[in-house]
Amino acid sequence: MRSRIVIASVVGPLTLVADDGAIVGLYMDLQRHRPDDDQLGEPERHGRAAEPFKAAADQLDAYFAGALTRFTLPLAPRGSPFQQRVWAGLRDIAYAKTESYGELAKRIGSPGAARAVGLANGKNPIGIVIPCHRVVGSDGNLTGYGGGLDRKKQLLDLELAVSGTALF
Repeated sequence: MRSRIVIASVVGPLTLVADDGAIVGLYMDLQRHRPDDDQLGEPERHGRAAEPFKAAADQLDAYFAGALTRFTLPLAPRGSPFQQRVWAGLRDIAYAKTESYGELAKRIGSPGAARAVGLANGKNPIGIVIPCHRVVGSDGNLTGYGGGLDRKKQLLDLELAVSGTALF
């Protein structure tokens, strides 16, 4: 049964959605492609204490505190086979690193599909955990992000500060 909770974060409220023990959604407020609340399931009666919400909330807290660089949560994003390949590829982009849409397309075996990768990236249902914020334009500039470019920059800046590396 699909259920949801809302947690506070440094990038604003995050809605976590779970189904059958796995995270199926993580949405920011005012996010493009965010489903309507009636599609996100019922509010979880036990809130943050229920699994997998407890693990997700704890790991997100650790990520925002700079103490976690890779999430280890049960994930079950729903999408087409191509979207699944893109989302799996996103999980392979290292913390505090970026990759262009074209580079990601090539790496997942679809060279020349940068636009399709961009569309799949934009439909990522589990933001932050599946790090779509790490994909940039071919010139290295920040480009579209469902949660807004300010949040994309905020997430990348957090990762860069923690890792002590420079983006460019």
